[in-house]
Amino acid sequence: MDQNKQTILKSFSPVKVLIPVLLGLAATAWLFIKDDKLGDLKGIAEANMWWLLASVAVLLIRDFGYIYRIRALTDKFLTWRNSLDVIMLWEFASAVTPSVVGGTTVATIILNKEGIPLGKSLAYVMLTAVLDNMFFILAAPVALLATQGEVFPTFGLEAADVMKLKTAFYISYGLIAVYTLLMIYALFVNPRAFKWLLLKITSIAFMRKWRVNAFQHGNEIVWASQQLKGKEAAYWIKAILSTVFVWSARYFLLNCLIAAFTDVTLGEHLLIISRNLIFWIVMLIAITPGGAGIVEMAFPSFFGLFLGNFSNIVVVLYRLITYYPYLILGSIFLPKWIAKVFGRQAVEDEVTVQGR
Repeated sequence: MDQNKQTILKSFSPVKVLIPVLLGLAATAWLFIKDDKLGDLKGIAEANMWWLLASVAVLLIRDFGYIYRIRALTDKFLTWRNSLDVIMLWEFASAVTPSVVGGTTVATIILNKEGIPLGKSLAYVMLTAVLDNMFFILAAPVALLATQGEVFPTFGLEAADVMKLKTAFYISYGLIAVYTLLMIYALFVNPRAFKWLLLKITSIAFMRKWRVNAFQHGNEIVWASQQLKGKEAAYWIKAILSTVFVWSARYFLLNCLIAAFTDVTLGEHLLIISRNLIFWIVMLIAITPGGAGIVEMAFPSFFGLFLGNFSNIVVVLYRLITYYPYLILGSIFLPKWIAKVFGRQAVEDEVTVQGR
């Protein structure tokens, strides 16, 4: 079987889909059972339907933003339909892999199988990672300054827990910043020096087992850098603005859900967005697929102040809208996409894997 095909089928195996579903359901059940709050589910009937519909509309707008961005980054090589396939499978890959890993390897293969050369596929995937991370790096200090310390939750937490949360945030932020600055240097300044550094590091005795991977990754950086040279200003403007758009929409979706259950002032809307930013920076180091389980457990501490008894309901709705649909949609898009790029035999292989 083609190596790329094996990677795709392995990444989207039923076990990898089932694990985040079970983790998420277990965490959700625990939230309701631990304090005997199953009766809170009746609160859904009290929700403002207009805000709930607005949350779905924001989700669709966000996904359109992702589709537009990948099409713009590929200089419109991808059609709108192909861009939709890529984003749905990319979201699927992100949903079944730990947040710290993401779906970058699979995304590169997906773009490559859509007819984009490997070097360009690597460049586009790395560029999206850099753009997303730069949004976090620049927006987080703004959120911290604008909220004057209120961005870190204290609701239901001991002082020691708040300190642990702050520590997790600063560690995550630091790792993102270091990684992003290295990637910017490697992609846009001196890719060959970065490759040399990787090889130098892996020449140390206990690091030598990673030397082959370092050599391969160094080559990938060089290829990707070559593809991004000479892009016009309009290209970068579209890339930056679409990134700001999709992440702003991603965060505002939660505002809509919270507003569906409680009155929210303008100041509280801004605080919710700020906390959501900090929340997801912390979640980026989550070790579970798609942050499953961890998101559900941490959510009440961050947003319970605004929701009270509706906190558990909103986290369930939030995950139902933003996470589980991509597991379903990915399972629908995957067989059709495999048939398109690998042929009929690949579909039979995929069915065999799904049946294991």
